[in-house]
Amino acid sequence: MPVTVNYPGVYIEEIPSGVRTITGVATSIAAFVGWAPQGAVGSATLVQSWMDFTREFGSMDSRSLLGYSVYQFFANGGTQAYVIRIVGAGSVAASVTLSGVLTASANSPGLWGSAYGIKIKNLATPGRFQLQVYSLPPTPAPPVLVESFENLSMSSSDSRYVQAIVNNGSSYVTATVIGVNPNPPADTATPSPLTGGADGTILAPASTSSMPAGAFETAVLPGSGVGVDLLEHVDLFNLLCVPGEADPATLSTLEGFCHDHRAMLIADCYQDATFKSLQTSQGPPTQITAGDNAANAAFYFPWISAPDPLMSNQPGSFPPCGFMAGIYARTDSNRGVWKAPAGTEASLTGVLGVSQPLNDIENGTLNPAAVNCIRNFSVYGTVVWGARTLQGNDQMGSEWKYIPVRRMALYIEESLYRALKWVVFEPNDNPLWSEIRLNVGAFMQNLFRQGAFQGMTPQDAYFVKCDNETTTQNDINLGIVNIAVGFAPLKPAEFVVIQIQQMAGQIAT
Repeated sequence: MPVTVNYPGVYIEEIPSGVRTITGVATSIAAFVGWAPQGAVGSATLVQSWMDFTREFGSMDSRSLLGYSVYQFFANGGTQAYVIRIVGAGSVAASVTLSGVLTASANSPGLWGSAYGIKIKNLATPGRFQLQVYSLPPTPAPPVLVESFENLSMSSSDSRYVQAIVNNGSSYVTATVIGVNPNPPADTATPSPLTGGADGTILAPASTSSMPAGAFETAVLPGSGVGVDLLEHVDLFNLLCVPGEADPATLSTLEGFCHDHRAMLIADCYQDATFKSLQTSQGPPTQITAGDNAANAAFYFPWISAPDPLMSNQPGSFPPCGFMAGIYARTDSNRGVWKAPAGTEASLTGVLGVSQPLNDIENGTLNPAAVNCIRNFSVYGTVVWGARTLQGNDQMGSEWKYIPVRRMALYIEESLYRALKWVVFEPNDNPLWSEIRLNVGAFMQNLFRQGAFQGMTPQDAYFVKCDNETTTQNDINLGIVNIAVGFAPLKPAEFVVIQIQQMAGQIAT
C-alpha cells in the first residue's frame, strides 16, 4: 500500500511483483480398498512404506488380496498410498473389563485384539495407577510389553484421565471408564487378555467371471460410507486400486468416482480371463468402455505369477493393479507423468512371469480393443506392453486414447485448480488477467522446458489466454473470469516402423 509521507526524508515502498508460483501436484498417490484382518475402520490411512502398512494392518493375509497388492505397489516404486479397510458382518473388537470399572478394547475390530492383554499396577499415590499393554505370544513365550501409561487417574477432571491419555496415545487399545470417577481397578499379577474379538465375514471381490457382486462391492461403492466415500476426506489421490475387483458394474461406478476426483482407476481383469474370452467379447466389457468416464481408467491383462511369502514363496496368482500402481509411480519419478507407464523400462519387480503368456499376434488382437497386455520378454523380463485408457479402442477415436495424455491433462487441471484459488474475489479486470497469464504461463513454460509437450517452441507447445476476448463484459457482470489453457500432448510411439531398402550398385561409365 502507498507510504504515508510526513517528514522530509527517504521512504521505502515495496511493490508486489504479481508472481504467485504454481507448484505441480503429486501424480502417483495410490488408494487401495479391501478387506484386512486389522487396522483402522472408517478412515483412509496414509502409509508411506511396507513397514507402515504392517504396523497398521498386520501384513499379508491369505484370505485377502489387499496386503499383497500394497506390498507389490511399494516393491515396484510406489511411495505413498491411502488404505481403506472394509469389514464384514460380525466383526467385533476384543475387550476386557477390569474390576468392573474400566474396559480396555482393541482400537479396531478383528480377532487380532485377542493377542494383547492389559496389566494394572496401583501406585503409592492414592487414585493413581499404571496401565500396560502386552503382546501375548503363544506359550511358553513370555508376554512382551509394547506400551506403558504412567500416573493415570479415573477422574474426568484430572489432566491424566485414563480415557483421554490412552485413547489419544495408544496404538493398540482404547479405554472406557464405567461410572463416575470410580476408584482405579485392582492390580493384576499377569496381563488380562482381551477376549471376544472376531473377524466376522471375510469380504472378497468378484475376481472370477463366476462370482456375482456381493457384500464386498456394496461396501466399496460410493454411498456405503465405508468404502471409497472415505477418500472424500483425503486431500489428494491419483490412482485407485480395488485388488481383484473385476465386476463390470462395480468398475463402471468406480470410473465415475475417479472422473469426479481427477484420478485414474487401474482395473483388473477376471482371474480366469483368457485371450479367447477377451477376443470373443472384443475387449473389456462394454459397461466399462462406454461413456466419458472410461477415459479415467485403464484395463490390464493377465494376472501376474509371483512368489507367495505365506506359501514358502511358491508361485501364486495376483491381480496386476498393485504392480501397475507402482510402475506408474516409478515412471512418474524417473521420467515424468507425460511418459507412458509401459515399455522396456516398465519391468515388473518381484514376479515370476504372467499367468498366461501372450505372443505378438494375440497382443495385436487385444491392443486395439483397449486391453493393456503384460508380457514376458526373454531379455527384459515381465514388462507392461500397453498404454491405453478404456477409451483407447481404435473404433472410438477418442482424444483420451493414451494413458499419459489423460494423466497429463489431469495433472495440469489439478495443479491449476489448487494454485488459482487466490483469484477468487479479486477485481475482475486487466491487472488480474495479466497476473493470471503471467503465473499460468510460467507454469506451462516450466513443463515445456522439461519436455512435457510437443513442439520446438512455446508457441507450438501451449497457450494461455485470459483477456477481454475470453472474459466479456457480460461474464464480468456475472462474476466470471475465463482462462483458456491449451497444450500439445506427447503421445507414445506405439508402433515403430523400420523401412529397409537395398541400394543398387553403381556402374561406372
